Amino acid sequence: MSVQFIGMIGHRLASEIIPPTGPIFDKKYIADFAKAHEDAGFDRILVAYASDQPDAFLVTAHAGASTSRIHFLLAHRPGFVAPTLAARKLATLDHLLEGRVAVHIISGGSDAEQRRDGDFEPKSGRYQRTDEYIDVLKRSWYSETGFDHQGEFYQAENAFSAIKPYQKMLPVFFGGSSDDAIRVAGKQADVFALWGEPLESAAETVAAVKASAAKHQREIDFSISFRPILGKTEEEAWAKADEILAKATAQQAEKGQALAAKPQSVGAQRLLKAVAQGDRLDSCLWTGIAGLIGGGSNSTALVGTPEQVSDALLKYYDLGITTFLIRGFDPLNDAVEYGKSLIPLTKQKIAARLAQHKTAATTLV
Repeated sequence: MSVQFIGMIGHRLASEIIPPTGPIFDKKYIADFAKAHEDAGFDRILVAYASDQPDAFLVTAHAGASTSRIHFLLAHRPGFVAPTLAARKLATLDHLLEGRVAVHIISGGSDAEQRRDGDFEPKSGRYQRTDEYIDVLKRSWYSETGFDHQGEFYQAENAFSAIKPYQKMLPVFFGGSSDDAIRVAGKQADVFALWGEPLESAAETVAAVKASAAKHQREIDFSISFRPILGKTEEEAWAKADEILAKATAQQAEKGQALAAKPQSVGAQRLLKAVAQGDRLDSCLWTGIAGLIGGGSNSTALVGTPEQVSDALLKYYDLGITTFLIRGFDPLNDAVEYGKSLIPLTKQKIAARLAQHKTAATTLV
C-alpha cells in the first residue's frame, strides 16, 4: 500500500500560536499556501469548514486555480445545502480543477456550531441525516436518469444532475468516532479519517470501521491527523513543543477562551482520554495542545527528529492507515519543512518496504 500526505490550508495566517493576521479572505496567502504544499510534495490539501468563516468552496476554487497538480479535500456539512445542489456544486468544482476534488463529510459535533448556521437537528439525528444525504449525493452523481427520493430529511422529484464528477468516482472522506458515525462510515465512506490517537485506540477504531464496512461488503481506506514538531535533535524538537505550548497558553488567555466542560464530540472525548494518560505517549505522541484546547480539533503532535517522526508514522501505517494529514503550528513554514524531510523520508521508507515485499513474493513463486 502506497502512502499519501494531506496538508491543510487556511484563508489567512492563523494558528494556536499565531493571532489571525491579514484580511479574512487573503487571496495571496491562500495561493501561496497552496503552492507551498504542492512544491513540498503533498498529495492533497484539506480546506476546512467553520460556521463563521469564508466559504470553503470558493477558497478551494481559488487555491485550485493557483496550482496545477495537488488535489483538494473540501470539508462539507450536510444540513445547509440540499444534497442535489451540493452534488452539482461538487461536480462542477471537480471539472474546474480537472478531477482534483474529494469531499470530507462532517456531520457536526457541536450543537452550538450547527445552530450558528440555523441547524437545530440534535446530534443524535445528524448522522442519520448524513447517511441519507450521501445517498442522494451519489445518486445525483452517478444516475443516468432522473430519480425520485422520499426520505426522512429530503424529498426530490425527478432529480437529475447533467454534470457528473470529472473523475469516475469522486472520493468521499468521513469522520466521527461515535457508534452512529462508524455505522454510516461503513456504508458510505471511501476514506475514514481519525484524529491522532495513541496506537492502541487507533487500532480499535480501524477494526471497528472495518467491521462496519464488512457488513456492506465494502473496504475502506484510513487517514489519521497529526501536528508534527520536528527538530535536528530530539531535545530540540521537545524544546519547540514546550515553546508552542507556552505561546498557545498565552494566546488562549489573551482571547479569554472558555472550554466546554464535556465536549459533545466523541472524537474530542477520545483525545481527552489520551490526555489523561499523559502528555507523552507511545514513542513520541504529545498531547499538550489537545489538553489545552479540550480535544476540540486534530491537536496531537508527533515530536522528534524527522527520522523519529517518520518511524512513528510507520507504526500507524502498520495498522492499515495509509494517509497522513499533517499540519504545523506555523502553518506555511512547517509545510515547507515537512516537504524537505518528513514527507520524502516516509515515502522512501514505505517504497522500500513495498519493494522488499514484492521481491519476497516473487522469490516464493
